[in-house]
Amino acid sequence: MIPINILIPAYNPDNRLITLVHELLKQPFLNITIVDDGSDAESQPIFQHLKTLKNVTLCEHVHNQGKGAALKTGFRYIQKNFPTSYGVITADADGQHLPKDIEKIAKTLLDTPNALILGARSFDRTVPFRSKCGNLLTRKLFRLMTGVKITDTQTGLRGIPINFIPTLLEIKAQRYEFELDMLLLCKKMGRAIQEVPISTVYFNNNRSSHFNPVIDSLKIYFELFRYILLSLATTCVDYATFFIAYGLGVDLLFSQVLARTASVLFNYPISKKMVFYSENHHRVAFPKYIALVIFGALVTYGIMKLLIMEFSFSLLPAKIVAELMLYISNYIIQRQFIFTHPKPDQTVTFNLERSPSCD
Repeated sequence: MIPINILIPAYNPDNRLITLVHELLKQPFLNITIVDDGSDAESQPIFQHLKTLKNVTLCEHVHNQGKGAALKTGFRYIQKNFPTSYGVITADADGQHLPKDIEKIAKTLLDTPNALILGARSFDRTVPFRSKCGNLLTRKLFRLMTGVKITDTQTGLRGIPINFIPTLLEIKAQRYEFELDMLLLCKKMGRAIQEVPISTVYFNNNRSSHFNPVIDSLKIYFELFRYILLSLATTCVDYATFFIAYGLGVDLLFSQVLARTASVLFNYPISKKMVFYSENHHRVAFPKYIALVIFGALVTYGIMKLLIMEFSFSLLPAKIVAELMLYISNYIIQRQFIFTHPKPDQTVTFNLERSPSCD
């Protein structure tokens, strides 16, 4: 018996789901959990057939709730009925994940039961343009914002440790952005991510995918742009304080100090909790943050004086140029050295308990 569960969220699947399940049943996995995410009546014969199979559990949503919600329904069932298994392998219902690759992910999860395992596709010329373009942009942004290099950020074939599930159930996202939040949580928790090369399979130019390349991508990218959005809000606080002070006759240096003080009080708690999700104690993070602010303020002041005195810049353009010159470096320093994450103490135990029903 392979002490791993298979979880397949399904929305309006076709007979490829039946083929996949029958192939997976040839391997002694603990259980195959299918979540019907509010599929239409035309798909019900498929689910009725799956319900008759041994070691297959069907969970049902009355209405479509999204892929993230379907995954969480499956996680809850597995957490309750298989709490001491190694974990869960999630696969898509459209036949794009081959049984041999699912078995490959299972073997890797057995070898490294505390890491998140990703089935990484290769994006060659045969891949549909919307899939290739969307994944390229997402993985570049993800690496910029987190420092983590991942080949395939949107893969649905994943090996998930059982001790990761309680944390995943706390994610609020209900749709495709749930899978990106999973990766961000790994960064937050210091959990390892391991990629395994898998086959790249698309049917009919991937038209069966329910992923909306515009709407769903915007939801995903919003998660990556938290730092930029906070930066814009902080800039408003900084500039308003600076120009109010300078307009009241305060000199340039002290106006800059007041502006940075106001922006620190606004930016620090939000950066720690909502952008970098850092769990480091304030006594560790805050002194480093203040040191960066002081250093940045002095460098910005020096650049502003240089631009105003040597290049005849007016005050506002000088401040904008100086701030932009430090923007990316400030982010990298915060991510890598200030809002870091302590390594978790992760332990797992294993057993083969199971239940045939889905609550």
